Amino acid sequence: MMKRLSVFLFSALALLPASSLRAQQMPSVEENIPFMVTFSKEADKHWGDDDNEQSVFFSVPEGRKDPIYIRVFDPDIGGKNDEMHGVYNSKTKFSIYGGHGAHSDPDARKMNPVGNFKSGALLVSKTFGNDTAYDNKWYTFGPFNPLEGELQPEYGGYIFKLIVEGLQGDDANLYKLFLSSSKDHNASVEGGNAFAYEYCFRTNDAVGSVSHIYPFVGKNVISIKLNMFDYDEEGLVRIISVTRRGDFAEVSKDGDWSETLFKTAAEEANTSLDIQLIKKKPLKSNNMVLYVTDQYGESLPFYAVPIGGVPKFAYKIGVKPKIR
Repeated sequence: MMKRLSVFLFSALALLPASSLRAQQMPSVEENIPFMVTFSKEADKHWGDDDNEQSVFFSVPEGRKDPIYIRVFDPDIGGKNDEMHGVYNSKTKFSIYGGHGAHSDPDARKMNPVGNFKSGALLVSKTFGNDTAYDNKWYTFGPFNPLEGELQPEYGGYIFKLIVEGLQGDDANLYKLFLSSSKDHNASVEGGNAFAYEYCFRTNDAVGSVSHIYPFVGKNVISIKLNMFDYDEEGLVRIISVTRRGDFAEVSKDGDWSETLFKTAAEEANTSLDIQLIKKKPLKSNNMVLYVTDQYGESLPFYAVPIGGVPKFAYKIGVKPKIR
């Protein structure tokens, strides 16, 4: 299934204007998500993290010779942005992998950290605790030679994997990521991108705000399943596409999963979906997990910037999409 999807994904990537591929921050401005979140292992699952691990992939185009850097905003656990339970007693490990299998190994793309999810060659690793030297600041990993990644032309070039693991403790680490061409500041890598197969993140506090996840639908996808954990029923979740004005999904309760199955239309092939989380309740500091699978149970990649652009409903009244 991966091979079938990747051929069409590469075609869609090639059609994107260069400016669309320059935004390599996760979460991106387009997603309107405050922070990614990873809890340590002793945390209650009801706080919003199902497995205390998160994997993010960065693509660097073939032909690039200059070094790249992976930067993490606020990697420590403590201070301004993180979520404390009692006292800060936690540690988080950030590890970067490249080489053969970093992305292509099936375990690397699974929703849970099982099997050989740490596939590839370990390039660097660092563990952070409560350290004011890193609080609310950017920390830089690298430099990395682009050739140190795993060559996956169908996914945009050389792929690097960042694994974030919550170790001992029960606090939440809130952070952002950036693929950079500079060690000292955030400077986009021309033609680069960032993507994931599962997201654990902090929702917006502002009632009425709308956050976005942009999964890419390959040609052979005939149905998708939206999986959501611990949304706390704080709002509405709907899907926008070239054929959908807004189909609503079942929302998850505190500490529970929800699943919603959608048939895909032929016109949605090789496009991105816009999964919108619309805040309705004045909940503060809510964390959740979200991923999307196809009819084979394979997780779909979602990008910091949607492949093909933000989807817009494009059908006139009386025209019905072709459901496969």
